[in-house]
Amino acid sequence: MQQPYEFRGAEAVEPGAGARVLVVDDDPTVAEVVSGYLDRAGYVVDRAEDGPTALARAAAHWPDLVVLDLMLPGMDGLEVCRRMRGRGPVPVIMLTARGDEDDRILGLEVGADDYVTKPFSPRELVLRVESVLRRTRPATAPRPLHASGLALDPAARRATKDGEELALTIREFDLLAFFLRHPGRAFSREDLMREVWGWDFGDLSTVTVHVRRLRGKVEDDPARPRLIQTVWGVGYRFGTTPRQEAV
Repeated sequence: MQQPYEFRGAEAVEPGAGARVLVVDDDPTVAEVVSGYLDRAGYVVDRAEDGPTALARAAAHWPDLVVLDLMLPGMDGLEVCRRMRGRGPVPVIMLTARGDEDDRILGLEVGADDYVTKPFSPRELVLRVESVLRRTRPATAPRPLHASGLALDPAARRATKDGEELALTIREFDLLAFFLRHPGRAFSREDLMREVWGWDFGDLSTVTVHVRRLRGKVEDDPARPRLIQTVWGVGYRFGTTPRQEAV
C-alpha cells in the first residue's frame, strides 16, 4: 500500500511554471514531502513552521498560493488565513488532520479555497494546487459580465456591485462568474463542483458554504436571495439574464 507521504508519482504532475507556493506546517515530515512534490512539479517553494513566520515569508515574497496547516502552534491556520487575506488576495488550500465537517466548513468560511484532510496523497495535493492556480490564470481573457448591478471583469479578477468593489475569494469569484455565464439554468452541487472546482468528486458542503458566502456579498437580503436562487431537489440557479460586453 502506498504511504500517505511517499514521493512516488511526482513525475506525472505537470510543471508549475515557476509559481510561488508557501507551505506552512509545523510537522517537518509533512512540510518536507509537500515541498518536495511541489518543487519537482516546477513550483518555487517557501516554507514556514508557524503563523508569524508564514506572515513574514509572505510579506517578503508574496505567494501565488498558500498550503496552510489548520493546527499550528500559537497562531492557528484560521488566523493566518484571515491576516493574509487582510493584506491581499491569495488562494489558500487548508491542510487539516481533523475529519469533522464543522472544522472543514470553518476553514472555508474564513476564505480557504480548498482543503485536504490528513493523511493525504501529495500527488493529489499538487493536482489541487494546479487546479486552483489554473482558475486564477485563465489561458484566454473572457469578456466582462454584467447583471442586476453586478459587473465582473474576469481578466482583471475584479467584481463590483452598484459600483462598489466586492471582496471575493478566488472560488467565490469563479462561482459568480459561472452563474453569470449560465443565467436561468439550474445546477446541482455536483455540477458546480465539477464545473467551478474542476473536481469529479469531493465534499459537497464546499459548494454549500461558498454559495452562502457569495449570497452574503451579492444579495440585498441574503436570507431571501433574489439572484442566487435555491431550486429544491436540484441545486441553485442564477435568476436574471446577464449582459456580456466585449473588452
